[in-house]
Amino acid sequence: MRTSVRTLRDRLLPAILTAAGVTAIGAGLLQYGVSAQPDARLSPSPTVGSAEDGSSFRLPSLPPLGSAGSSAGPSAASDRVATRIVIESLGIDLPVIAQPNSGYPPCNVAMYLVAPGLAQPGSGRTTYIYAHAQTGMFLPLLTAVQRSRTSLLDKTVVLYTSDDQEFFYSISRVIPKVPNADFLQGPLAATTEQLWLQTSTGPNSTYPKLQVVADPFLVAPADHQAANPTPHPVDCPH
Repeated sequence: MRTSVRTLRDRLLPAILTAAGVTAIGAGLLQYGVSAQPDARLSPSPTVGSAEDGSSFRLPSLPPLGSAGSSAGPSAASDRVATRIVIESLGIDLPVIAQPNSGYPPCNVAMYLVAPGLAQPGSGRTTYIYAHAQTGMFLPLLTAVQRSRTSLLDKTVVLYTSDDQEFFYSISRVIPKVPNADFLQGPLAATTEQLWLQTSTGPNSTYPKLQVVADPFLVAPADHQAANPTPHPVDCPH
C-alpha cells in the first residue's frame, strides 16, 4: 500500500469507525523468575498513568541512546502469532518474534511475551510486545514521551499476524515509568483485548520501563509477504 494511502487510512479510519458506531474488538518482556500476580484495573479512557504495585521480575534491556474494523473480527486461530509491528507515524516497522527462551533479548526485532494470561491478537486478551530503546527499534516511543507525555495518544499501531491478518489499534494510555517488579500487573488486569508495548528508559534493569496501551478497532486481511517478513535478529551489546 502506498504511503499516502496508508497515512490517510491511519489518520481517518478510527474517526470514521467511531462516527459509524463500530464497536471496538473484544468485549516477561522476559519471563525470568516468578509469575506476576495482577490486582489492578486499567483506566477506560486515554490517560497518562503511573505504575501500580505488582510482583517481582527483573528485565535486562539496552539503554536508550544518549544515556550512561469489525466488532467480531476473525476468530482467534490457535496457531496465530504476531509477526510484524508498524507505527508509521513514528517510523517503527519491525518483525516480531517469540521471546528468547534464555539469554539477552536480540536487536533488530520486537518480541512478544509468552506468559500465563497473555495471548495473541484476536484472543480477547492482552498481547504484549517489547523491544529495545534503540535506533530502528522502539526508541521513537521513548523520545516521543520525553518530548510530551501525551504525544503518543491516538496514534495508530498495526500488528500483523502469521495468518495474514492486520490488527489496527489506537494508543489510549501511556505509563512512563513502570518499576520492573510491576510491569505485568496492568496487562494481566485488563478485562478487554488490548495491545501493550514496552521499552526501556535507562541503561539497565534497575530503571523503570515505558508502557504504552492501545485498543483494537479494526481487523483486515493482509498480504502474505507484508504480514510475514523474514526477521534478522542480531546479538545486542550489553
